Amino acid sequence: MCNSENHSHPTRRKFFQLTGASVVGAAVLSSQLLSTNVHAASKDDKAPPKPQNVLTPKEALDHLMQGNARYVDGVARRHDFRHDRDALTAGQNPYAAVLSCSDSRIAPEYAFDSARGDIFAVRVAGNFVSNEGLGSLEYAVAVLKTPLVMVLGHDGCGAVSAAVKMQKDKASYPGKIQEIARSLTPSVQKVLAEKGDLLDNAIRQNVIDTVDKLKNSSLILSEAVSSRKLMIVGGIYELATGKVKLI
Repeated sequence: MCNSENHSHPTRRKFFQLTGASVVGAAVLSSQLLSTNVHAASKDDKAPPKPQNVLTPKEALDHLMQGNARYVDGVARRHDFRHDRDALTAGQNPYAAVLSCSDSRIAPEYAFDSARGDIFAVRVAGNFVSNEGLGSLEYAVAVLKTPLVMVLGHDGCGAVSAAVKMQKDKASYPGKIQEIARSLTPSVQKVLAEKGDLLDNAIRQNVIDTVDKLKNSSLILSEAVSSRKLMIVGGIYELATGKVKLI
């Protein structure tokens, strides 16, 4: 993974062995990985490139939401990108990972007023969990020691809207767009009978379902949550205000 040299090579080897193993082998290797304190710095680890990013899960969430408050108020900090480049040449230690929609109006780095090396971003239309996205988040937690994962949906999501139309109107879409919409239909089905706007309800349910899947579909993530080294939360980004509301 890209230039993560601030962490020991043995830790990274264990991770890649884990991802290439069978299901049974993955479970065993995952337990071994976490039992050797992948979240705690070893004697051989170098100092993190951004010491200010070494936070508890609660501190990371507070830091993330404080950044969003600055963004909403239009008082974003001036980030020294030149200095960041120097510090991050040898590695990275982001304090948060964000699984968000690919929508061009949703940029996690801006929305949380963050600098380079702060947020490990995974983006896909509809902010749902794919195998590749899950593996990326596992890497952030197991190797980069990221203490917080946020699933970030947003109002007016076109991907979820496509799933709503597929469910209600039997709509179909070209290429792989159909597969994205199909991946989101289970969340739509759960809220068909609920009061209120169907799209808004489906967007919220998709975030809830994605958070639940992250907590229960990965031994790496679930054990990190159980040991209180990781927090997984959901939020909705409001296009009109830029505010992220936790759900």
